[in-house]
Amino acid sequence: MLKNRVLAAGCYSEEHMIRTRRAFDPDKIKLVIFDLDGTLIDSQLDLVHSVNAALRHISRPELPNDVIASYVGDGAPILIQRALGAEANDDALVRQGLEFFLSYYRAHKLDYTKVYPGVIDALAAIQQSANGMPRKMAVLTNKPVNPSRAIVEALGLGKFFSQVYGGNSFPTKKPEPEGALILLEETATPPDQAVMVGDSHVDIRTGLNAGMYTVGVTYGFAPQTLEAEPVDVVVDTPGELVELFAISSAES
Repeated sequence: MLKNRVLAAGCYSEEHMIRTRRAFDPDKIKLVIFDLDGTLIDSQLDLVHSVNAALRHISRPELPNDVIASYVGDGAPILIQRALGAEANDDALVRQGLEFFLSYYRAHKLDYTKVYPGVIDALAAIQQSANGMPRKMAVLTNKPVNPSRAIVEALGLGKFFSQVYGGNSFPTKKPEPEGALILLEETATPPDQAVMVGDSHVDIRTGLNAGMYTVGVTYGFAPQTLEAEPVDVVVDTPGELVELFAISSAES
């Protein structure tokens, strides 16, 4: 029997740290799309330092680390707008802060950023499907695409992904489904054979909007926001991702 058996709709099993609202058969999953920040990598300090550097540059007060971390997830322009608070409607100020943020972050994106412990092993395990054919995996983030790809390569993650798309890869960002739908098309994968994995409601809503299964991880930046969406499965560690994708329908 599955330890994370499905209970009534809207409820989670307390028997295991994997909480399941809607189960999927991993044997049928052909594509797994991952968020980047807060899901694969811990980039919090570099983002915090870059935002505060931008605030100093435009003569505004710095913000606490946890406050800035709570603003991450919807792309750089919105991150700066949130950091400016009541001044977010000042387009010239936002533009000035955003330009400095992007420049500073390009130079400092790997000062402290690291892969979460267990993620590399999890990716290697998830990539191997039950039928012996590697699962396709991709990254879809709202971070600009160039630093995203540079980070993925520098941290040794590039070998796992067929594609890395960022917040400026398409006209729209997550939670709009455009990027996810393009990945489905590029990999010739039906939505019901794909999973979106992320640490925030933005990722979950993206998966839902694209008709995919969704998995929320609670070790990232915004686990509290997962409660706002009907996420299919919630896990607490990268090791539980391995367990989730290893569970076969034959075991249920």
